[in-house]
This record gives sequence, structure tokens and C-alpha cells, in this order.
Amino acid sequence: MSGKLYVVGTPIGNLSDFSPRAIDTLREVDFIAAEDTRVTVKLLNRFDIHTPMVSYHKYNSHDKGEEICGRILGGESCAIVTDAGMPCISDPGELLVKRCYELGIPVCAVPGPTALASALAISGLPTGRFTFEGFLSVNKLSRREHLNSLIREKRTMIFYEAPHKLPDTLRDMAAVFGDRELSIVRELTKIHEEVIRTTLFQAAEKYTDGSVKGELVLVIQGAGEEARQPETLEDAVELAKARVESGISASAAAKEIASLTGFKKGDIYKRLI
Repeated sequence: MSGKLYVVGTPIGNLSDFSPRAIDTLREVDFIAAEDTRVTVKLLNRFDIHTPMVSYHKYNSHDKGEEICGRILGGESCAIVTDAGMPCISDPGELLVKRCYELGIPVCAVPGPTALASALAISGLPTGRFTFEGFLSVNKLSRREHLNSLIREKRTMIFYEAPHKLPDTLRDMAAVFGDRELSIVRELTKIHEEVIRTTLFQAAEKYTDGSVKGELVLVIQGAGEEARQPETLEDAVELAKARVESGISASAAAKEIASLTGFKKGDIYKRLI
């Protein structure tokens, strides 16, 4: 196994999903590059794996990446793992893979569970064509720009999201996309796995209290004839109300929703107050 990088998928919840090949690979490589060694050591202990680890994450990816590549070029083998799932998907591991190819280092995939594919498969939404959009920015302006770029996206859209950010994300999605089918997939492969089949309008109204917990994947209907944009002033006012509840002023909410729906800011504002 000398001189190669192995990209190894690890369980996203249920440890029974850890493949025999992945276990063997982690045992046989010279060292493991882990996103968080404190998390990975629990997995290694569970499967009696004693391979040494190094820490590799977004804050040290440049320097540590060069160190890892140097060791591989020196004849060692390395497996990269993330805290859960397949490395290099919304993960700094992609930088290490790129650097390995630049240096002529072979890269091998050892597939494992992937939240985006699993969520899509059980979402009930079209699976033939889809786009994975990862995590939205915590910055309001950047998040809105990201969503605005997808207004005409016809493919099913997949997002990762943290539960504490879900209320603002749902409000923004409803404001930008209008009412579309939505599947909130939570706690994949874990005891409390659940698929919440709803719509953006319903979810923006119902799940603003932080009641949805756990690891979340949002699967959203793409643009099309069935994707309903706000059709009435009342629809636009409801979206504006949701924005006010998120903490912005009535004036700002009316302006924001007016720019997205075509209704007049003054009309929306009057209904709000």
C-alpha cells in the first residue's frame, strides 16, 4: 500500500455501515489523516484499529497537506477520513486530493455512506438530475446571493444545514424560491431518522421555533411549472411577516419581499403594520 492516498468513507450514524474494505484499509495504511482525531479515535477503538493519526482540517490544510504529501512521496500510505461520511465532499480533503494529483500521487476511493445521496434517495423528489449546494453561508448577504443564483435551477437541489440555522434558512428559501416541495431529512441512519415531507411555505411557518434537531439535509424541488411563486399580495405579506419574525424591520422586510415578488413595497408594508 505504499505511496498512495486512500479516500475512505466512514459511517454517518449506524456503525454497521462501516465496510470491511474500509476497516481493512484503515488498519493497513501507515497513517490516517483525520478531520478531528478526537472523533475518529472512537471509531478506531470500536473496530480495534491502532493506526496512528494526524490532524487535517480546514485550518491547517495547507501546511499539513504538504507534510502529508511529503510522507506519501517518501513511500508511506495514508487514508483520509472525515468525522462522518465521504471525505472531500464539502470538506477540505478536496484540496489534499488535488495536491496529490499535482505531485503525481495515486488516489484511491474506498466508498462509504454519503448523506447527500442517501437523503436524495428517500426524499420522494426527482433523482434523475440534481445539484448539491453544500452548506449555505452564515452571512445573510452571501446566503441570499447563493439562493438567488438558483431561482431558475430546474434540478432537485440538496443542501446541508445545521439545526440552529434552519429557521433563517427556511425563511430565505421561501422568500427566494416561493412554495416548492421540500423534504427535511434528519438523523440519517440513526435511531431517530426521519423524513419530513412538506413545502417551503409550510416549513418556514412551522419550523421557526428551533424544534427540528439533529444533522439535516434539505432536498428541494427544482424550478418548474409546479413550483409556485407568491401569486397574491397576501402570499407576499406572509413571507414578509416571516422575515420580520427573524429580526429585521418591517420596512426592510417589505423592500426585500417586494424585490423578489414584484408587489409594491408600500402595499406590503401597509399590510404588515
